[in-house]
Amino acid sequence: MMQKIVEALKPDGRFILQEYRMEDPAVPIKLLHKMSEKQAVLEMKPVRLRLRENIENLPWQHYMVLVKG
Repeated sequence: MMQKIVEALKPDGRFILQEYRMEDPAVPIKLLHKMSEKQAVLEMKPVRLRLRENIENLPWQHYMVLVKG
């Protein structure tokens, strides 16, 4: 599915991944539903998405901006 999303992105397109922060034990969400920034980067690497920035303005979630490359 991610490969098709990447193929559909324009050359300067962005993909936003919003995930509950695994690194923060205070986030009251089951571990199953959390993801670390490191894990997201590893999972997006095979489809050639790289992390441009992680906007940290949400209390419990990562807001990761990924781009082709």
